[in-house]
Amino acid sequence: MAVATLDRVTFTYAEGAAPALVDATLTLEPGELVAVLGPSGSGKSTLLRSLAGLVPHFHGGRFSGRATVVGRDTRAVRPAELAGDVATVFQDPEDQVVMTIVRNEVAFGLENVATAPDEIWGRAEEALKAVDAGHLAARRTTELSGGELQRVCLAAALALRPRLLLLDEPTSQLDPDGAEVFLRSASSLGSAVVLSEQRVVRALDFAHRVLYLEQGRIVLDAPNAAAREWLLEHRPAYAGAMCVANKGNDLSDAVVQIENAWFSYGDVSVLEGASLAVRRGEIVTLEGPNGSGKSTLAKLAAGLLEPQQGLVRRAGRAGYLSQDPGRYLACERVDDEVALGVGGDRDRAYAALDQFGLAWAAERHPRDLSSGERERLGVAAVVAGEPDLLVLDEPTRGVDPERKAELAAWIVRYAAAGHGVLIATHDPTFPAHRRISLGGRVTEERVAA
Repeated sequence: MAVATLDRVTFTYAEGAAPALVDATLTLEPGELVAVLGPSGSGKSTLLRSLAGLVPHFHGGRFSGRATVVGRDTRAVRPAELAGDVATVFQDPEDQVVMTIVRNEVAFGLENVATAPDEIWGRAEEALKAVDAGHLAARRTTELSGGELQRVCLAAALALRPRLLLLDEPTSQLDPDGAEVFLRSASSLGSAVVLSEQRVVRALDFAHRVLYLEQGRIVLDAPNAAAREWLLEHRPAYAGAMCVANKGNDLSDAVVQIENAWFSYGDVSVLEGASLAVRRGEIVTLEGPNGSGKSTLAKLAAGLLEPQQGLVRRAGRAGYLSQDPGRYLACERVDDEVALGVGGDRDRAYAALDQFGLAWAAERHPRDLSSGERERLGVAAVVAGEPDLLVLDEPTRGVDPERKAELAAWIVRYAAAGHGVLIATHDPTFPAHRRISLGGRVTEERVAA
């Protein structure tokens, strides 16, 4: 028996001018992992929300067609009634966590679906270990890195042992090993798994079947092998090609230099004697497992944190983009958000929006954009002021492959124009002149091939 079906589902958000999902029809069987691909704003998240019952109950709007999940029509049951059978991990783990201690967060969902008390802690521990997060059990959720927090949310979903597992960009902040561990765990559940993902290569490695959406329509629904051939022919950016950094840049003086920096959050030591320099004309990436100090080192470089020991010297102005720029939006319109950082200069704001493919959204509210579009908005807002040092923390989170290739090409040009660029990332394909590996201190520095 099918775990879930959509029968000609069309949905328009209350404030939407056009449908976010159009005539979507599909069937999900037990044990299959279905990858959902497509550009930002194509309807991937709305598809998952339809399967969770959040559309139409939570989001409002206009709904037609029929969604049946574990034998129940979602128009007749509330999302809470599907809890336990359906588990969802959203794009932003920061918005999903409710408890202050990790083990309590994982146990919270089990308690809400009336799991036998003598099973709860064992299942919570098992789920944390499944995503390689057992060591975080006693930590405070407020002290975790973005990737560590994402692992906790994934563990909370796995602990429920759902019949349908919905994953919206679940590995966007995970290091490669963590992403591999999680997807293997999700694949072994026996559940139907729907994975909306912009890390296409990894998604295709695990998917039995692939959907590709554009403008709310499912334009491809095919087994893995056939889907790979279709993508290679029709959407080659999804086949993994990436821009490379030009090794011929003229490198001049350092725009930032960090010497013997130490930093701790309470009793948790994150950086121990880290040193780093970024020169004008250079792209440097910070790589390493979740919790290794990438974001902390990036914030030291940008001046958002001061080292508890050591020195940081900057030559010029720094611009910083956080892991989740959507949490820091301040204005009611997209163009105002970008203009805010350049003294209200709308010409510069529109130029930046156009550069990142968002001119069409200038009058929209930033919260109406998809996660990937908000990420691009954040980049536009930071670079509009042309900082000497551009610091980006996971800038490709939620960004589709075509836009990621455009962003990479722009960063290469930006560095070549005499700026320094520092990027914290889990994306090994992103262009760089040097790649720095972290693990409490800078443990490796190598020239990109």
